[in-house]
Amino acid sequence: MKKIAGIFVLSLGLLLSYSSMAQDKMLTTEDAIYMNPAIYPVRIPQLQWMPKHDYYVYAKHNNLYKVSAKGNSETLFLTLDNLNEKLAQNDFDSLKRLPRISFLNQKEVVFSSKSKWFSYNTETHLLQNFADIPDSAANIDFNKKSKYIAYTIKNNLFISMNGSTVQVTHDDNPGIVNGQTVHRVEFGINTGTFWSPDGKTLAFYRKDETMVADYPLVNIDTRIATVKTTKYPMAGETSHQVTLGVFNPETGNTLFLKTGEPKDHYLTAVTWDPSGKYIYIAILNRDQNHFKLNKYDVTTGDLVNTLFEEQNPKYVEPEHPLYFNPENPNQFIWISERDGFDHLYLYNTKGELLKQLTKGNWVVTNFIGYFGKDRVFFNATKESPLQQNIYSVSLKGGDVKRISPDHGTHTGLVSYDGKFIIDIYSNSEDARKYILLNNKGKEIRVIKENNHPLKDYKLGKTKIFTIKPENTPELYCRIITPPDFDSTKKYPAIVYVYGGPHAQLITDSWLSGAGLFLNYLAQQGYVVFTLDNRGSANRGRDFEQAIFRNLGTLEVKDQMAGVDYLKSLPYVDSTRIGVDGWSYGGFMTISLKLKNPGVFKVAVAGGPVIDWKYYEVMYGERYMDTPQTNPEGYKNASLLNYVDNLEGKLLVIHGTMDPTVVWQQSLLFLQAAIKDGKQMDYFVYPGHEHNVRGKDRAHLYTKITDYFKANL
Repeated sequence: MKKIAGIFVLSLGLLLSYSSMAQDKMLTTEDAIYMNPAIYPVRIPQLQWMPKHDYYVYAKHNNLYKVSAKGNSETLFLTLDNLNEKLAQNDFDSLKRLPRISFLNQKEVVFSSKSKWFSYNTETHLLQNFADIPDSAANIDFNKKSKYIAYTIKNNLFISMNGSTVQVTHDDNPGIVNGQTVHRVEFGINTGTFWSPDGKTLAFYRKDETMVADYPLVNIDTRIATVKTTKYPMAGETSHQVTLGVFNPETGNTLFLKTGEPKDHYLTAVTWDPSGKYIYIAILNRDQNHFKLNKYDVTTGDLVNTLFEEQNPKYVEPEHPLYFNPENPNQFIWISERDGFDHLYLYNTKGELLKQLTKGNWVVTNFIGYFGKDRVFFNATKESPLQQNIYSVSLKGGDVKRISPDHGTHTGLVSYDGKFIIDIYSNSEDARKYILLNNKGKEIRVIKENNHPLKDYKLGKTKIFTIKPENTPELYCRIITPPDFDSTKKYPAIVYVYGGPHAQLITDSWLSGAGLFLNYLAQQGYVVFTLDNRGSANRGRDFEQAIFRNLGTLEVKDQMAGVDYLKSLPYVDSTRIGVDGWSYGGFMTISLKLKNPGVFKVAVAGGPVIDWKYYEVMYGERYMDTPQTNPEGYKNASLLNYVDNLEGKLLVIHGTMDPTVVWQQSLLFLQAAIKDGKQMDYFVYPGHEHNVRGKDRAHLYTKITDYFKANL
């Protein structure tokens, strides 16, 4: 039996106290990709705290204003005219709009324009052009302390320093890549360079992928189509090898840390010691079930010691750096889910665990930082898996204190001394709101009210609830019903699915995480249903790891429990149920349709994984092991083995230059359907990568909508 527990219901337009206003506008596909600025949630451009001050700044009308947190006094701090006057005096091009401003210190700011970098002293009004980098520069990494800039051109690494350029690497072979990300962002690292604490020494990734097979992507923009090759190591195949170099600009030498064998391991959690003498790296084996947190000497490259190790029969995920205590450089916080949930652990640099700072059946989702002498701030799901509130805890231990006063999904900007917090949040009622708090969570004032961007639109009701299938944890669900909903009528339904790790579709945020396209579909007369199955994020290790080695099994079972609930609703036409998803959601869409013949009349799958042996090595092996060690799991997950179950309508969509889920995946499925005499629909977006971006996304949304309208 399924237990149904209602959590909350909202009707955008009815519960927002705007019943007296006209609500007759309908969304368009252009609205759904936010081409209409009028429906953006309110935002405050360039909002940031000034260094060592209880003042924050923000931009308005090409001016930067300074506001006192204590007194709420507001003064003009910097104007576009100020900058253009100084630029003209120095024969530089003027700016059309206020550039992105960052603080170097209390008096000095930095900005860039057309690859030129400037500092500007707001007291002396001195403007300095301290760096020029090429237009072709990528992976730009600016350091505030030294004003050095690391960047890459193609596969090599450069540094702009003191008005000159230093080429760090000189690799002619494009299979050697320097200064760029080397492992998927699931490891939490989105850079390939790491500045030392003083900003004068640079650590960087060097990826050797010469041993990895070339994978062809076809570029049709040339008169005779050309092949653009990429390195794409597939699960079970030869993987790339990564080392970490340390470049000293004073000597011009690069030292590589002795991270050992086998070379196809993963180097994660790269963190400089506050002294600048050591670097810490979590060395994760290729099986991803065991890592060692190692300390290396940057002058010799030698391993100093292993602080601790973590392992799990399934996998471990060192996704965060070490967070060193600025008041005590011999202590750091490590985030681990060793007890089943991501929590904060206080260590010393000997590798001794001093204390576990947080504990419970909830997840720390983000470390905000140290503030004051002994407190840290972080985001967590302590109140509900749907929420991310702001909390603080003392390094001495004790109770975790909630700071953000309202429910929802919160981002905290904390002043340098930790006395004030700007809480930026959304929830089921507010698209976005900015409030100023003290460090105990007391509201000082509202900085920016929610603007109710959809108050004039005719939207349906959104409901979040849980179901409890037998022998299964509670599963969160979301339903959006059409405007002018009539419970005595029968409506077609669309299941929107993702279902994979590191994603959560249902949240206590604006539109309950649904976004505009799903509300657009509801406006077209569909009941839109979503469920976060086992394997999805923010429910703890066991919930996510339940799908290990058997992708497409428990997730499908959980989704079908949601479909059973959907079919039980008197207003849902059980003969007209569709399903839609992209990427992992594309894999889930086709899995649901083929493994449950007759249930889904229509399916639309974008960028789908068809067979995990064609997927890339890190993600594929983390969740499935290798095809050699888990042949049964790969066989059961391969959608090529279920083509004979295809019936009804299926549309598969793919970008022809997809480097994430390669085009080969869906082409193999199309080939198998043809061989089996099965009819399906197929559409490509030439030149697009893993997702359809820009204005073409409106075309994609129209394509999906029209397919459901014609067939569902």
